[in-house]
Amino acid sequence: MGSHYEAPIRKPLVIGEKSYHDISVDIARPIEGRANKQWWIVFSIALAMFLWGVGCIIYTISTGIGVWGLNKTVGWAWDITNFVWWIGIGHAGTLISAVLLLFRQKWRMGINRSAEAMTIFSVLQAGLFPIIHMGRPWLGYWMVPIPNAFGSLWVNFNSPLLWDVFAISTYLSVSLVFWWTGLLPDFAMIRDRAVKPFQKKIYSILSFGWTGRAKDWQRFEEVSLVLAGLATPLVLSVHTIVSYDFATSVIPGWHTTIFPPYFVAGAIFSGFAMVQTLLIVMRKVCNFQEYITVQHIELMNIVIMITGSIVGVAYMTELFIAWYSGVEYEQYAFLNRATGPYAFAYWTMMTCNVFSPQLMWFKRLRTSIMFSFFISIVVNIGMWFERFVIIVTSLHRDYLPSSWTMFSPTFIDISIFMGTIGFFFVLFLLYARTFPVIAQAEIKTILKTSGGKYKRLRNSGKSLTGTGADKRTSVINKLNK
Repeated sequence: MGSHYEAPIRKPLVIGEKSYHDISVDIARPIEGRANKQWWIVFSIALAMFLWGVGCIIYTISTGIGVWGLNKTVGWAWDITNFVWWIGIGHAGTLISAVLLLFRQKWRMGINRSAEAMTIFSVLQAGLFPIIHMGRPWLGYWMVPIPNAFGSLWVNFNSPLLWDVFAISTYLSVSLVFWWTGLLPDFAMIRDRAVKPFQKKIYSILSFGWTGRAKDWQRFEEVSLVLAGLATPLVLSVHTIVSYDFATSVIPGWHTTIFPPYFVAGAIFSGFAMVQTLLIVMRKVCNFQEYITVQHIELMNIVIMITGSIVGVAYMTELFIAWYSGVEYEQYAFLNRATGPYAFAYWTMMTCNVFSPQLMWFKRLRTSIMFSFFISIVVNIGMWFERFVIIVTSLHRDYLPSSWTMFSPTFIDISIFMGTIGFFFVLFLLYARTFPVIAQAEIKTILKTSGGKYKRLRNSGKSLTGTGADKRTSVINKLNK
């Protein structure tokens, strides 16, 4: 019965009496059936938020950036906070898919598809902010390093903002290819099940002529590994470069060398929290409790707990270095964060990011669905406040007391942010209705080693060994059925 099977002590990753056919039926159901009432309610709310946000963006561009709460001292505040927050959320997808694929972690298979989709949708939201912030988006091509018609005007290659453009566009394109490649066998499955000719035609175009031959699978495996190898350094580089936007400046509270690793840990932290939020809702709405099990949620909670602890250590390091450096400006920046006019944001960040994930040490809490859902939302609120604290509290008390000021977002600021959240959910809900949400081909590869039914049969088979070949044969026959 082979030693190549998974250890019997591990819990099954697919629960219930699932056969290969059942998996196809379950995963195709949300696409083939009609959308249920909950889907329409959530979709309508998200669409309304999105359209409201679009209205506010049009108003901003037609009137000018003056409708935002920015001022001379605190520039780009709300905007870059949201930009960095969305980029951070986009980190978990590639991490779950690429890094865990390279480490051969089987539990990623139930969740990787949605995490990758989430990456792409959140990077799209992040990309909106610099474009809107230009104030004149139609002149955006001035940013591109083309041999241009304006004389010898080149972009500044020393600027981290420019590296951002390259890093994020690379990240988006690699993630997109990675996601699409993984979808090919699933599109082919939907194509072969489709009854309506139009649906069949669309999915046959999307599946790039996938036939499921051994050669297809071999190429699929190779491409997946190559893309995973390319995407893994991107997980580290993208947020490192985003942190350089701050770390390469001379503003107290910004120019710290701890920013790159701490931003990467924070990004994985907020990304996993967002995956958790979406998957807990989705497993309920699409009835995927057998594929996204409590074990998956528990493992993700462990990642959230570890990355939350790393972020906590980074906060402590910042405070320690500010004190140890003896630079009074630096010390004031941190004192002002904790006790100044924005203290509420600082303590919200501390509570949400450092203290709340520590509750995951208790098994009862990290295996509770409701508690995990609550913490995942709390973490994302905390990570938003972290970016806000870094940006606003470092800027609003300048070297010159005469230019000290406060920043508060206007109604338009808040509406545009809400609009991007709406846009994100519109994209995610449409994806859940048209794309296979779980990678059925990958789930099938682990069914015999990690499926509940097979694990039970195998365990009973192990106790039968040595009592005659006939019983063993009957167990093997059962497995083959």
